[in-house]
Amino acid sequence: MRLTEEELQAFLRGMEGWKLVEERWIAKKYRFQDYLQGIEFVRRIAAISEEANHHPFISIDYKLVTVKISSWRAKGLTKLDFELAKKYDEVYEKMKD
Repeated sequence: MRLTEEELQAFLRGMEGWKLVEERWIAKKYRFQDYLQGIEFVRRIAAISEEANHHPFISIDYKLVTVKISSWRAKGLTKLDFELAKKYDEVYEKMKD
């Protein structure tokens, strides 16, 4: 189910670095030490996304990976989008250690 504006703002407050784009997407940029580390990050979040059957747009620009996610069926953002965003952040934090 699509989130209300109040729910959306509440989720965004708890998500560092995620930005609302066109009132339909959330997006975040992740920076890496080198190109292959970014590729490994994409591989890991792709596996998470495939398991959830919910796929983000991913852009790789050398050491910068941009992830943008929304729910097509809901025509906007759902709780699942934010759950996956949190999992992507967890992967990123583990890779930084």
